[in-house]
Amino acid sequence: MSTTKWALDPTHSELGFKIKHLIISNVSGVFSKFDVQTETSSDDFSDAEVTANIDVTSINTNNSQRDEHLRNADFFAAETHPNMVFKSTKVEKLNSDTFNLFGDLTIKDVTKPVKLSVEFNGIAKDPWGNIKAGFTVDGKINRKDFGITYNAVMETGGVMLGEDVKINGDVQLVKQA
Repeated sequence: MSTTKWALDPTHSELGFKIKHLIISNVSGVFSKFDVQTETSSDDFSDAEVTANIDVTSINTNNSQRDEHLRNADFFAAETHPNMVFKSTKVEKLNSDTFNLFGDLTIKDVTKPVKLSVEFNGIAKDPWGNIKAGFTVDGKINRKDFGITYNAVMETGGVMLGEDVKINGDVQLVKQA
């Protein structure tokens, strides 16, 4: 059976996250540089092998001081660990357009299994003849599982940051020749 390779269309894709701040609101951010490579032998992506590399130095929360703090050793240690890596291990097809994507996520040399919910939005040909596939991805990880434990206790006894990080993305892939 032949396989098809798909590459990220970065101008039509985004990868973001949300985390509780002061336990009363969320802080959102994006990684502006990431790459996704996919290989599949089925038209519905039910056997897809997915690899994603996320450049943690590209983090953007619309606050440069916070972004620099997130890049340092309290969080991502971007100088020594500039990338997060996701490698799929299994695809579970729930229905024609919904999947669970299981894989190993590595942050700061800590690798843990994760499960992502994926909505397959379909395939279309763009005006230049390129075949594109679209996906919406959601998930949640506990940052402490990956050694990201920084926090501060507030005077009310609560903590500054939640442990759960919500992952959200819209990914458009381009079929390779």
